[in-house]
Amino acid sequence: MLLALLGGGAVDLEAQRVAVTGRLYHGGRAATPLARAWVVLHEVSMGGRGGPIDSVRSDARGAYALAIARPDSDAIYVVSSWYHGIAYFSEPIRPARRTAVSVAPLTVYDTSATGPAVRAARRVITIARPQRDGTRDVLELVELENPGTATRVAADSAHPVWAGALPPRGIQFQVGQGDLSPRAVARNGDAVAVFAPIPPGDPKQLTYTYVLPADADHVAIPIDQPTTEVDLLVEDTTATVAAPGVEALGVDAVERRRFARYRVRAPAVPAQVVVTMPRGPFHVQQLVPVVVGVLALALVVAFVIALRKEDVRHQMSDVR
Repeated sequence: MLLALLGGGAVDLEAQRVAVTGRLYHGGRAATPLARAWVVLHEVSMGGRGGPIDSVRSDARGAYALAIARPDSDAIYVVSSWYHGIAYFSEPIRPARRTAVSVAPLTVYDTSATGPAVRAARRVITIARPQRDGTRDVLELVELENPGTATRVAADSAHPVWAGALPPRGIQFQVGQGDLSPRAVARNGDAVAVFAPIPPGDPKQLTYTYVLPADADHVAIPIDQPTTEVDLLVEDTTATVAAPGVEALGVDAVERRRFARYRVRAPAVPAQVVVTMPRGPFHVQQLVPVVVGVLALALVVAFVIALRKEDVRHQMSDVR
């Protein structure tokens, strides 16, 4: 009986185990299998907690086999490999009650501080309605693409991997969630500078936010480099958008908010997308300057009338 129970428990534990397999390649002009390289399986739990749970060296064909001993339904799993000081990660893995998962090929690259320039394949700019204080939040998403055959790295702190112009009046710049570490992105004057490594292949997403001051009745978004497409979402649907070749795409609902959509394909360089904001809604606070002005004018008028009355009294006393 005891042996049967133990045997059943072993079967249950074995049933929970998930095999993770894939292949590792060295990229370049042609991808080739990478042998004898460490491949690590990571578990990432809720709140970002987690760590490595298995590791192995790739074989002569670049193949590897890892295992999730006790899958956590609330966690995700990723495979990584280091090459020339750069970490490369697979797409997230969700076992979902499977006993085996095949991971898409993972490719690593040599590094270079020179080569074809990293380019902005696409920009998506979202301008929200004004806050109570009149300021507007702006979110930009830029898809960065490396057309070369090596991972592009920064030569030094003065030469970023990529840089793009920002509206001069944008304040409170912050880097958001994306494919690049916020610690490797910074504002440099009226530009955003990226120092994170950019490998070839699929574009990497960079997101950042800034705020338009309350007195900004328009914003001129600079286009300082070739871009395949610029998409604009403006929550204030009465705003106007001007740019060479701009297309109005109507109004869409996004998470119960309505945005007017615009698109500029392959804009000329240099160029600007100018968004003119409508006047904001009426607030009682807007009357404060008017009230102060009226009161000041009333005081001046009263003072003048008082002076005139005093002059009349003096004239009457002189007649007597």
